[in-house]
Amino acid sequence: MHGAMQASPLAARTAFTGSKVTARTTRVAGARKAFQARAEAKNLTFDMKSRIKIQRGIDKLADAVAVTLGPRGRNVVLSERVGIPQVINDGVTIARAIELPDPVENAGAQLIKEVAGRTNDSAGDGTTTASVLAREMIRLGLQSVTAGANPISINKGITKTRAFCTEKLEELAKPINGSVDIKAVASISAGNNDEIGEMIADAIEKVGADGVLSIENGSGLETVVEVEEGMEIDRGYLSAQFVNNNEKLSVEFEGCRILVTDAKIDQVKDLVPILEQVSQNGGDPLLIIAEDITGEALATLVVNKIRGVLNVAAIKAPGFGERRKSLLQDIAIVTGSTFLASDLGLGPSAATMDCLGYARKVTITNNTTTIIADAASRDEIDIRVAQLKQELAETDSIYDTQKISERIAKLSGGVAVIKVGAATETELEDRKLRIEDAKNATFAAIEEGIVPGGGAAFVHLSLMIDEFKETLTDPEERLGADIVQKALLAPCRIIANNAGVEGDVVVEKVMKMAWEMGYNAMSGEYVNMLEAGVIDPKKVTRSGLMNSCSIAGMVLTTQAVITEIPKAPVRMGAPMADPNDPGMGNFSL
Repeated sequence: MHGAMQASPLAARTAFTGSKVTARTTRVAGARKAFQARAEAKNLTFDMKSRIKIQRGIDKLADAVAVTLGPRGRNVVLSERVGIPQVINDGVTIARAIELPDPVENAGAQLIKEVAGRTNDSAGDGTTTASVLAREMIRLGLQSVTAGANPISINKGITKTRAFCTEKLEELAKPINGSVDIKAVASISAGNNDEIGEMIADAIEKVGADGVLSIENGSGLETVVEVEEGMEIDRGYLSAQFVNNNEKLSVEFEGCRILVTDAKIDQVKDLVPILEQVSQNGGDPLLIIAEDITGEALATLVVNKIRGVLNVAAIKAPGFGERRKSLLQDIAIVTGSTFLASDLGLGPSAATMDCLGYARKVTITNNTTTIIADAASRDEIDIRVAQLKQELAETDSIYDTQKISERIAKLSGGVAVIKVGAATETELEDRKLRIEDAKNATFAAIEEGIVPGGGAAFVHLSLMIDEFKETLTDPEERLGADIVQKALLAPCRIIANNAGVEGDVVVEKVMKMAWEMGYNAMSGEYVNMLEAGVIDPKKVTRSGLMNSCSIAGMVLTTQAVITEIPKAPVRMGAPMADPNDPGMGNFSL
């Protein structure tokens, strides 16, 4: 009966615990295995095969944008998944829309897309020219590399030639000369559209070289230019009781005094001293710009305005945070007032008549305020504009660039709004892109000057490379210079081809002419390009050359391409598997 040995309770507990530990360890190990991260497999393409595919992708994108080059260039229909197709003539828009099915070819297309994008960001125009140049340099360079040349040395030759051409452009560029040149630059950039050229020239004449041109959708068929004079602030009156023009529901002051502070005013005692001084000095209208005016301070202003004791209005300071202080300083400089900054211990209670600015006219609606001032010191405005231009040159944020440009415009000139009209949505988009190109090209020309257009500047630069090649001792670097020299002929050749003439014949004739001479594809004549108004901004020509040389050098030194393996598309609308279907092998009772 007691022959079988019984396990003690301690032994039983130990055995149980041991099995438990083993089970937990197994689960943890399984979990670790389940959560192992694994990179997805990639396709690797090497040497000649990779170069051929990259070149194929580059050719497809460059061919699509090249048809738009020149005054007789054609349009491209861009069909998206959503919305109506667009008919466009803008190189960078076409390039950005292109995605190729083959991953390696697509990698080549993306490189040219980068050239177009960089050129558009820096100069705002010339994207098609840059794409064509890059394609030619890469094609010629890959031929040399395939023949056994050293790509590193070729890249050095391309870089040195780029620097030489940039210096030559700097020497030969001419400053823009009045509205005639502005109209010519804008017309050429808009695809030889004289109407757009006149519109841009008219707008810049009104707002000045530091002004801002804004492009918006118009409501009618006509495209019109509206110029906003003075400094516009996106803040309206704090109380509708300030309105003195009931028909327009606006406040209108002539010869207005302006108080600028970043303080929050809620006590009437802060305002009493300056209000008494204004009242004693002739009772000029007074505009108070502060962070906020609330409580008894606002109530006192409203009551005195209604009773006719004071001609006063108040608005909140525009902007937020540090940008608010900067905008208030701008307003103070334009109106000639003292900025009463709270962090300097200044406030409205310390204000005197000398602290107040002056505006010839002030118009305040429920959401905007326009200040037209002419009493400020021009020197102070010029110093402020120079400071903002320095900030603009250093920033790489698109938002900051836009805001700083607006501040420069409000300080120095004004804002011209071009309201684009068209019969159809397709035509409207095309006109907007053309006007955008014309605007960017015009400001680029004002900034750095002009060179002969129609690809003539590139042809003449190509001839100058002959003398530069003699300074290169390495034969493979000289090969890089040769590549740039031959590629520079491509824009002129394609412009002529698009005009229906033999491009190589045109290039040969232009090469025998002086720097200013070239082929006018619109008239089919060889003319002095500067006198005929066929001109390009130097900045656009320089940016296109620099960006195309840069990307060509990178592609030539490429030996392998790593791409994602394309996934098979999932068929939409496939029937879901029934878990109780015996035919599916998962039958369950």
